[in-house]
Amino acid sequence: MTTHPPATHAGKVGVLATFTESPFAVKALLFGVLVNKLGSFVQVFLILFMTTRGFTGVQAGIALGVYGAGSVLGVLIGGTLADRIGARMTIVLGMLGTAVLLVAVLHIRWYAGILAAVALVGMISQVYRPAASSYIAALISGDRQVMITAMYRLALNLGTTAAPLLGTALATVSYELLFYGEAAAALCYAVIVLVALPRGTVASVATPASRTGGYLVVLRDRRFVAFMFAVMLNSAVYIQYMSTLPLAIREAGFSTFWYGVMLAINGAIVICFELLMTKLVQTWRMRRVVTVGFFLLGAGMAVYALPGGLAVFVIGTLLWTLAEIIQGPSMFAYPALAAPPESSGRYQGATHAMFGIGTAVGPAIGVVLWSTLGKPAWIIMGAISVLALVPAWYAIGKDR
Repeated sequence: MTTHPPATHAGKVGVLATFTESPFAVKALLFGVLVNKLGSFVQVFLILFMTTRGFTGVQAGIALGVYGAGSVLGVLIGGTLADRIGARMTIVLGMLGTAVLLVAVLHIRWYAGILAAVALVGMISQVYRPAASSYIAALISGDRQVMITAMYRLALNLGTTAAPLLGTALATVSYELLFYGEAAAALCYAVIVLVALPRGTVASVATPASRTGGYLVVLRDRRFVAFMFAVMLNSAVYIQYMSTLPLAIREAGFSTFWYGVMLAINGAIVICFELLMTKLVQTWRMRRVVTVGFFLLGAGMAVYALPGGLAVFVIGTLLWTLAEIIQGPSMFAYPALAAPPESSGRYQGATHAMFGIGTAVGPAIGVVLWSTLGKPAWIIMGAISVLALVPAWYAIGKDR
């Protein structure tokens, strides 16, 4: 179990109290994450950029897939580096490397070289995630882990929502500005970390124990392996909103506009209400959180199989969005609560990687099921979410 600073006000774990009483380094990290995500343009516009360079849509799609594969590898590397050289240096090196590689992509004209560079960008740009999570976890008391994780998610979601809008404005001038803009955001994040995160803190000093074992230390933890499996299944179901849902809306005779409405409903609720929901949920036992969350996610997917037109899509979206704001902060706070202090980065990295794997394989599985079965595919997805409770309950144990 990770040791955290004691809570100064054990019963005072609201949104404002958690933020104002957090160390300056934590606030700076949250701001840095927001700045970095505001500049995350390249992944969103990579296909458009490559097709304007003369590559085919298939080649561009492969490049995007390579970027995603690099991202999964990146969080694993980031978790190891955070435990070995410290979160501070891991973030700085990751952001500096991201800036250099982004600019390099602009000057590579041959396809194989672009694939290699894009893979490296995907990898190096994500090493910060487990490092930032483990740093924050080490400086925040255990009773505030869920709330601070919700704040971290808010920074990510705000940046992710705004970045495409900013990127669109830059792309109207030049696609090259997207790469330079993301590189500038990465450099800003590096500067923030260098200035605001002190050397020698509990979260930035590696211990001898943290330099050995690699990810075997995670794999030996059977309960945590079960937790990661549950995360992978959960994310594979959750990501259907990006793959199978637009197909179902089109099949029902509705325009792309209504798919955009569903995304807007989800984004608005997550940004506006996740912190408020977390204020309530953080007092729940972890088993209760995952039970409610997994059931709501499954129910939201299963509702899409019902007749009823547009109302069915709205109700289903509301249900799985409610699942997201209930379970999201707790599930991503759990690695910090379960990990030994010297292995926090690797536990975080492994969790992020399994979430990434789920979101990578989920769309393919969902589309195949939809193409083969039609609406019953939603019932299967809902059932997978509920069945994922089996490894989740085993992982968490009866005491949580």
